Amino acid sequence: MNLIERAVSPTPTFFQKLRNIGLALAAISAAIIASPVVLPTIVVTVAGYLAVAGTVLGAVSQVTIPGDQ
Repeated sequence: MNLIERAVSPTPTFFQKLRNIGLALAAISAAIIASPVVLPTIVVTVAGYLAVAGTVLGAVSQVTIPGDQ
């Protein structure tokens, strides 16, 4: 099964929740990074790491398939 078939196949419920959490993390971190207010460096750095973690979590969760396939 190739990657495109995995991405469009049904995702298990647990991984749907993880995907949504990952997308939320990525969105929140993007808002922090793009904020017009000057924030401490550590906050922007942590937001960058959260963006990467959220993106990876969302991508991996999207390509999981049920075990019976």
